[in-house]
Amino acid sequence: MKTAARQFVRDTLEVIFPRACVACGDKVEEGALRHVCTRCTPELHVVVPPHCSTCGHPYYGEMLANRLCTHCEALMPHFGEGKTAILLKGSGRALVHALKYHHGLHVLEDVVTLMRRAPGYVDFLVGKCIVPVPLHPRKLRERRYNQSLLLAEAAVRATEGRAVVAELLVRSIDTLSQTHFDRETRQQNLRNAFSLAAGVVINPAQHYLLIDDVFTTGSTLNACAAVLRKAGAVNLDVVTFGHG
Repeated sequence: MKTAARQFVRDTLEVIFPRACVACGDKVEEGALRHVCTRCTPELHVVVPPHCSTCGHPYYGEMLANRLCTHCEALMPHFGEGKTAILLKGSGRALVHALKYHHGLHVLEDVVTLMRRAPGYVDFLVGKCIVPVPLHPRKLRERRYNQSLLLAEAAVRATEGRAVVAELLVRSIDTLSQTHFDRETRQQNLRNAFSLAAGVVINPAQHYLLIDDVFTTGSTLNACAAVLRKAGAVNLDVVTFGHG
């Protein structure tokens, strides 16, 4: 009954306030996604195999022949494997930006849908302890939420509860935004930026999975992975929603 009542309220609100596409602003009709219109949906690039086992980016053309991934070849990862659901372009970029910069928490339902749509993504999540990349307290006060934590919770929903979330890390140094820096500068800026949260004990038998919104150079995820490795994490992978 409660579910039916919520659906009635939701349907009523959508008649009064029609959903707008996060990419183009047009009205969103019924479809698989609730916040991307049917015209913009084809611009979503869901990652399918074959793809890099370290960062998740799909292989194309010559890269497919030699399996050399230009996105992470110089990373020297402290983690095992990595996977991503979509590429950060077109309406996929709009979804991520809505969540990260415009308080668009409503897009998380589409995030779950796309996580389930990406081949092998949910299987990669199942059974893991999902660890969100933390925000510095100043940034958390400014944004009012950690998008990586919200994505971790979305990942658990995508698995229908077959994973758990644990906030094991803190960001102890308030670094500048890394968006416009190259890999080397990012690595320098992130040195000693993360640490274990107070009282955290790493279980060597647990399979940990770091999650962040986007894989760009992998520097942030790798800095977090180094902390978990040093603390005793043996089975450690990474996952992002987007790549680009």
